[in-house]
Amino acid sequence: MRQETDIIGTLELDAKAFYGIHSLRARLNFPDTTPFHAEWYQAVGSVKKACYQSAINFFAALDKTCGERPRTFRKTDPSVLYALLDAAAEIEQGQHFDAFIVPAVQGGAGTSINMNVNEIIANLALLKTGHKPGDYGVIDPIEHANLFQSTNDVIPTALKIASMRLLNTLEEKINELRASIESKEKLAANALRIGYTQMQEAVPSSYGRLFSTYNDALSRDWWRVSKCLERIKVINLGGSAIGTGLTVPRFFMREVVVVLRQNTQLPLTRAENLQDATANLDSLVEVHATLKAHAVNLEKIASDIRLLASDLVNKKELSIPSKQAGSSIMPGKINPVIPEFVISVAHKVYSNDMLISALCGQGCLDLNAYLPLIGHALLDSLKLLSAADQTLNKNLICGLSLDAAAASRHLFHSPAVTTALLPVSGYNKAAELAKLMQAKGLSIIEANAELKMLDPVKLAKKLDPASLLQEGYSVKELLEDYE
Repeated sequence: MRQETDIIGTLELDAKAFYGIHSLRARLNFPDTTPFHAEWYQAVGSVKKACYQSAINFFAALDKTCGERPRTFRKTDPSVLYALLDAAAEIEQGQHFDAFIVPAVQGGAGTSINMNVNEIIANLALLKTGHKPGDYGVIDPIEHANLFQSTNDVIPTALKIASMRLLNTLEEKINELRASIESKEKLAANALRIGYTQMQEAVPSSYGRLFSTYNDALSRDWWRVSKCLERIKVINLGGSAIGTGLTVPRFFMREVVVVLRQNTQLPLTRAENLQDATANLDSLVEVHATLKAHAVNLEKIASDIRLLASDLVNKKELSIPSKQAGSSIMPGKINPVIPEFVISVAHKVYSNDMLISALCGQGCLDLNAYLPLIGHALLDSLKLLSAADQTLNKNLICGLSLDAAAASRHLFHSPAVTTALLPVSGYNKAAELAKLMQAKGLSIIEANAELKMLDPVKLAKKLDPASLLQEGYSVKELLEDYE
């Protein structure tokens, strides 16, 4: 065991533990079991690495400028900075995550997150320089690992990096799903179906057109998500506690964002108003609103397909792949688990959106103390939506099967098809035809033969997919109907 001391008192820790007293206090204070997102942890490593690189550059410039002149500025030994840099690189790769013991739900604006990473980095650096964990007289988690940094600029910057990386993944998943649906759209371009309004048979349509509504909705989602990086690329790194840059060399403030941008290859930019970027989190609200819109579209798609493939639909035309047994007691039962998963994800995103909006509004004066939970909810939604897109694509859309012949047959036996005749028959005659179809279970062709309402050749032309699916009609076409 080893003892560590802070301004509150002393605690005992495992001698080999990479975390320290600040992390342990957080663990004891916040008895939550919700795991912290590894992506955020790794992004903190990315930020710390850029900070140490910038500190090395600053001290080199300081030496060049000052030469041998005496100076009161306290300099950190380069060997310490390089050890910290190596340790931060390991954090960036996701190593030592088991030493990160702070839960997702916590108090404070992220100090516990920052200190847990600082302690891991400091203790790793101590090992790398031949010392034992906890030997903070050599390398200290605050004096050294937190050099020129504050929780209030490091942790939100890391959150934006983690979010941008996950946004890139989400963008790819949306586009893959959209491409699969576009493929279905093309295959079903002329596959006729009954269009529904308010869950009632309405007018002739096609499965191609139905899939086109999903394709276009996902195209909008893809475009909106691709713009999210613009919304959160502005960071406050170098601003220190509230964005004033107090205690931070101006050289470091100018350098660190450039280094971080080069390291991550992300379009990061330093905020013109660092205090604004520290105090206000409205950009996260805006980004999550885009995620919510995508969740809405996914729920609509999943709900539609689940309904069309359900046993409630007697004239089932669409079938979804069987993915797993649906019951422990009902033999042969298969449930629509993929749509159910997607709908569940959508509603989790809706709840996250409410949480993010409410807590971002709780920012007080120069800082928002609720960043940890806001960030957790944002990353949660990003990962859930990527998972929903992936499984909807691979486990449902790709295996979707359509009985186009049955769909066409159902349409021609539905009174909904008579709507297509209104330009030539008028409403009342079409209604008479629809009534006979309903009463006797006839197709439109059979009912028309009985009523002798329209010329069979003209009727066949009207019922051709090219005619039923065209947008509107021209005066020329109308005149041809009356010839």
